[in-house]
Amino acid sequence: MIGQHEELIVRELELGTGAAIEVAVDKRGLRAGMQIWFGDLGPRNGPVAEMRPHGLKSHKVQLSFGNFSGAVINQIKEATHEDRQLARALVGSMESNVKIEVPGQSLEDWSVNDGNFRMDAQIRHETRSDTELMTEKTCRDVVVPMMGAMAELIGYDVIDEDETEDEPPVEGAIRPSVVNRRERNPRNRLLCIRLHGEICSACGLDPYERYGENGKIIEVHHLEPLSSLASPKPYDPVTDLVPLCPNCHRVAHSRRPLPWSISEVRSMLGMTND
Repeated sequence: MIGQHEELIVRELELGTGAAIEVAVDKRGLRAGMQIWFGDLGPRNGPVAEMRPHGLKSHKVQLSFGNFSGAVINQIKEATHEDRQLARALVGSMESNVKIEVPGQSLEDWSVNDGNFRMDAQIRHETRSDTELMTEKTCRDVVVPMMGAMAELIGYDVIDEDETEDEPPVEGAIRPSVVNRRERNPRNRLLCIRLHGEICSACGLDPYERYGENGKIIEVHHLEPLSSLASPKPYDPVTDLVPLCPNCHRVAHSRRPLPWSISEVRSMLGMTND
């Protein structure tokens, strides 16, 4: 029964989306499913993902909007180009064993235009779908990208940490703050890891090989901070993010306002850039 995995589903979704998640078992139909929504919106005022077993080895997931989602949909329409890019990239990062469709739209440039928006996905597993392991896999590989995309469009933000007193003042300091917030964004981390893996792009550290199950330490680095741009440029989350270990990430930002490049950090370590 999918209801047995309620705590697991909430944990995976909150880690991946950076937002408070609530769930409820849906007993309609022959087999129970799970409805998933953002805690501050409820199931009537925002997006809801319904996750349900399909056959013995598959899950179906459908994302749609509640009947009173007009305010949230209007908010989504005001999302920035960068937010839309990240949302589409999250959905596009699903593995090949996931069949994903946005009825009436392409996966490359879909958008939420009204309350009729829907996103459908089906994932097939190698073993029974009702196990804890396969439920977790469906959450990570399907539900998290879907709900993470919605979280990005709605605008759930990471709270900025206070600047430390020993940090030198930088003209237009709002810009580095924005970049730092993006680097801590769990959706950015999720996408970066899905695309590039969890090995540091500078020193090559594999945290899980070094620290075992405690190796969830990889951070996300923005290759080109806003403060370095002479003029605005479209943000591409696929090419603008790289994974770095905490040490290399801190070293990269030890130079301000323009961080050291990945190749420069590698040179500090005596490594080649082949």
